[in-house]
Amino acid sequence: MITVKLANEKHVEGIVEVCTKANWATYGEIYTEAYIKRIIDEFYTNERVKKEVTHFSEEWGGYFVALENGEVIGAGGGGLIEPETAEVYVLYLHPDRRGEGVGTRLLEEITRQQRDAGAKEQWVSVQKGNEKGIPFYKARGFSFIEEVPGYGNSEAETYRSIRLRRKL
Repeated sequence: MITVKLANEKHVEGIVEVCTKANWATYGEIYTEAYIKRIIDEFYTNERVKKEVTHFSEEWGGYFVALENGEVIGAGGGGLIEPETAEVYVLYLHPDRRGEGVGTRLLEEITRQQRDAGAKEQWVSVQKGNEKGIPFYKARGFSFIEEVPGYGNSEAETYRSIRLRRKL
């Protein structure tokens, strides 16, 4: 049975593992190896994730985890970027667990938390060409708003992100 709950320190290694594997599976054909390593080294270290599961606010609501038999199979989180505007910052599943409704359940919990904090709209950025993420969000009511430079681009990189939004 899969459960979704707010993460704590005992979930840190599972979050790091899921987010790392999902980054490689999702972006391995879109980004360079150097870019993927740079993002993983910035966001998905035990030290950073531990901080993010123990210190949160409206701007970062903490990680939610999807658990099966105590094992992390998905992780996600977000926060408010303005008083009535929320952002989904991260939502990843173990690559072998796609298509089971786990991502939807994680998004539902993130959305509930953001609504409770006063959000009336929700945003997400998805890498242009991410044919796993874009259809997922569009199927849940998000619409294309704009294309912007990708987060974390070096001067030589020209990756693009798609900004999607939905009303809550």
